[in-house]
Amino acid sequence: MIEQRAFGSTGLTVSAVGLGAGQVGERDVTEPQAERLLQGALDAGVTLVDTALSYGSSEERIGRHLAGRRDTFVLSSKGGSGVEGHADWSAGAVRASVEQTLRRTRSEHVDVFFLHSCSLEVLRRGEVQDALDAEVAADRVRVPGYSGDNEALAFAAASGRFGALECSVNLLDRWNLHHVVGRDPGLGVIAKRPVANAPWRFAERPTGHYAELYWERLRALDLDPGDLGPEGWTALALRFSAYAPGVHTAIVGTANLEHLLANLDAAAAGPLPPDALERLDEAWGRVGTDWPSST
Repeated sequence: MIEQRAFGSTGLTVSAVGLGAGQVGERDVTEPQAERLLQGALDAGVTLVDTALSYGSSEERIGRHLAGRRDTFVLSSKGGSGVEGHADWSAGAVRASVEQTLRRTRSEHVDVFFLHSCSLEVLRRGEVQDALDAEVAADRVRVPGYSGDNEALAFAAASGRFGALECSVNLLDRWNLHHVVGRDPGLGVIAKRPVANAPWRFAERPTGHYAELYWERLRALDLDPGDLGPEGWTALALRFSAYAPGVHTAIVGTANLEHLLANLDAAAAGPLPPDALERLDEAWGRVGTDWPSST
């Protein structure tokens, strides 16, 4: 069974690997496929499911297939912009985002609700945090969170206004890990992109693909997974992220249950051995120290 961890000081408990439910909402995923993945994830010990208003039909499918098991997992969602009839990052947009999440997921409350990558400028005004606080006061949200990277994430973490963060953390993306994650042990941290969009799939630069930047970084680091262990890139990357200092859960985005189960098996092997981590750190120190997080 996958390891369960306290989620900072939020009072919630999450699995070391969670489910990123973005792909669950895509149109080419059938309803039976979505049900099999969602039910299978919980059966395998996953206790965090992460979604967002912008993830197609993800929230509705979570509601349809997991409403009867709602007290067995932590639900996190994201919003605050793109809500019809409301200006982005207004109090109305935050309130409507939470209300839509509750309705779609058939929930009485959202365990963690993240402001979905609003800018540093928006955060500095403070109004959107006030709006999220109002949702906490009304018991519609348990933990207020911020999802983003780089300077905006650092500001959010230091502000004292949030109980949870979601950010990029992987062996090719360490800015958040080195500058933000773990500095406040009370903050629950969800690591997104734990396998760095798997750039090792491509023999040549995947121009225009979301993995292009990570492909370039992988080449610059000049790493050989065979020198680091027998697991291969995906297992290596997932173990790096799931056991990174300050990270409580790493979310795997997939619509394939077998893929998720393979990742759970990989993470169950525990942290990477010290010599592997040392070689990864050495490579990062040579070329990666100035790389910002991929947003």
